[in-house]
Amino acid sequence: MDNRTKEKNMKRRTVNLALLAMLSGLASMPAFAQEALRIGLVAPFSGPYADYGRQMEAGIRTYMKQHGDKVAGRKVELLVRDTTGPSPELSRRLSQELVARDKVDFLAGYGFTPDALAAAPVAQQSKKPMVIMNAAGSVITTKSDYITRVSMTIAQNSAPMATWALKNKIRRVVTVVGDYAPGIDAETSFKTTFSRGGGEIVETIRVPLRSPDMAPYIQRVKDAKPDAVFLWVPSGEHSVSFMKNYSERGLAATGIRIIGTGDLTDEAMLPALGDATLGAITAFHYSAAHDTPENKAFVKLFQEVNPKVGQPNFMGVAGYDGMAAMAEVTKKLNGVIDGDKAMAVFRGMKLASPRGPLAIDLETRDVTQTVYIRKVEKVNGTLANVEFDKFVDVKDPGK
Repeated sequence: MDNRTKEKNMKRRTVNLALLAMLSGLASMPAFAQEALRIGLVAPFSGPYADYGRQMEAGIRTYMKQHGDKVAGRKVELLVRDTTGPSPELSRRLSQELVARDKVDFLAGYGFTPDALAAAPVAQQSKKPMVIMNAAGSVITTKSDYITRVSMTIAQNSAPMATWALKNKIRRVVTVVGDYAPGIDAETSFKTTFSRGGGEIVETIRVPLRSPDMAPYIQRVKDAKPDAVFLWVPSGEHSVSFMKNYSERGLAATGIRIIGTGDLTDEAMLPALGDATLGAITAFHYSAAHDTPENKAFVKLFQEVNPKVGQPNFMGVAGYDGMAAMAEVTKKLNGVIDGDKAMAVFRGMKLASPRGPLAIDLETRDVTQTVYIRKVEKVNGTLANVEFDKFVDVKDPGK
């Protein structure tokens, strides 16, 4: 073999080795287009508040059915974790595991304010975007730069309810709220707006979160003889107990009206609440009876995708919108989720939600939306929250 042939062979071998090295390097690079987009959903999936998690997950899966289960080339993988109810320590531990062990791209869900507050340091330290789908204490988004919310705040619904009450000649009110941050937010925002407009708070009653027996408080309301009782308690056992006792103790016959936020007449609970809710007036950001083509299509698809869950409630639509927001961020970042860049996309985001126009505030990272005034009526023989008035572009008064 002459020197020229040897030289050609050496060059060919060098090129082949370089190609192998390049291919090996490419194989070891992070294949973002192929890796799953991992979302950690932290919420109650068992116990008395199991419907919280089921609704959120159902809303997410409805979005995926409508828009596909891939975003920016990454298949969405939902990692469900059960807090079993309000459990801050468990919420923190589950969130830590999802970040450290499961390497999620987003944290999401959170049914209760104490659970979201417990997980906030996890989001802050890991720079992991955290999307709140229910927990409604105003303070939550101030506890981490990496938290945004697509659900609501309690003050956002309570203040418009007070304004509506004043306009409709309700002057004397007893407030009944859950004795923790969201309940106190509800009491404070309602009382501030109502008192400023000339209304009188006859009595304030706070109910322990783990004590759903409302009978003693109903009697106090009856004895105070107000024009109305303003109620905010967690949707579920508390609201069922309140309505049962409201009916049995004859408050309706005395002319005491029920006003409150939409948690009281949650669609998922209306069958259990029964006809005692007829005529109840609530302020809320979503009703399954919202009369638009977009919402009708959403409700229909939600029930087809999740036949065991029933019709969507406010947590179902928050799951849908939360997934829409995370998908938008993922698309804008071409599938590579960086905490700071993700939060920059969330700020100022606008979504066409089944509930109506929705935006994320630039400064607070909290939701801005329309708040509707609704009345419980029977529609085709079924209890429904029928909207008849509204307040548009409502920000969180708590901030």
